[in-house]
Amino acid sequence: MDGTMDGLLWLPVVALALAAPLMYPRWTLRRALARPLPPAAAAILQRNIPVYASMGPALQQQLQRLVKQFLHQKKFVGCEGLEVDDEMRYTIAGQACLLLLNRPSKVYRALHTILVYPSAFLVPRQQMDAGGVVTAHKQTLLGESWDDGRVVLSWADVKRGYRDWTDGHNVVLHEFAHQLDSESGSTNGAPYLGSQDSYRSWSAVLSRDFDTLRYDAYYGRQDSVLDHYGATSPAEFFAVATETFFEKPWQMADRHAALYEEFMKYYRVDPRAWLPQPQQPAGPESLQPEPVAAPAGAARRSYAIASW
Repeated sequence: MDGTMDGLLWLPVVALALAAPLMYPRWTLRRALARPLPPAAAAILQRNIPVYASMGPALQQQLQRLVKQFLHQKKFVGCEGLEVDDEMRYTIAGQACLLLLNRPSKVYRALHTILVYPSAFLVPRQQMDAGGVVTAHKQTLLGESWDDGRVVLSWADVKRGYRDWTDGHNVVLHEFAHQLDSESGSTNGAPYLGSQDSYRSWSAVLSRDFDTLRYDAYYGRQDSVLDHYGATSPAEFFAVATETFFEKPWQMADRHAALYEEFMKYYRVDPRAWLPQPQQPAGPESLQPEPVAAPAGAARRSYAIASW
């Protein structure tokens, strides 16, 4: 009888020990979310996310909450001697969490580490030629997204991204779009959309506009709203279109109306509300700017392997 009683007394202890690994992360997250964002952190968001001031109080508070969860759950690692500070953490977290506004999200659930280099970085690559010969080389990148829970960024290019929020180039938006894309189980330009009807509409619109961009890139057309890098693959098209959606929303809505509608349905925001409508060009000739050649040895914007 005493043995039975002793066993019963131990049951709550055993149950608590089993539940602790599940309860503790939730408890620490609640504590992190309950703390107010430091004024210095809010100033960083205001300074380094140019659309922040135009978002309105409700979205600002939502973004702050997402940023707090992001920084609580993710680890930042400086590379090549870079010391990661709060300016870098809040800037990267804030831009990454723009993609999560108004959407149910576990805040990049598979992501655990952000590696930050001072500038563009070299990565080893292997390339096979037509004869099957594999050669090793190094490639210069501005950012990289992995499906094993890592994102790699060049801080110099993060800064370039927020200093010009109208050029459609933003390495943080680009790489974190890849992270969203991979949540569907495959990095293929089709993130988790929730229904078959959504996938059918997404596929029809993005396939058409992807083919158009490939045509533009092949013939060197310089008047495209979307960067030609998006013609590399469906995954890169989604990432480039995400940059354009948030940084050049008026131009994208004008030139790619159906694509813009798909992205509004997915991201559940309309960035046109945050940015003034650009002035119309002075004349038809301004639609055909002179081609600009990429500099020799230019860094590749990103790296992701995918197929539609």
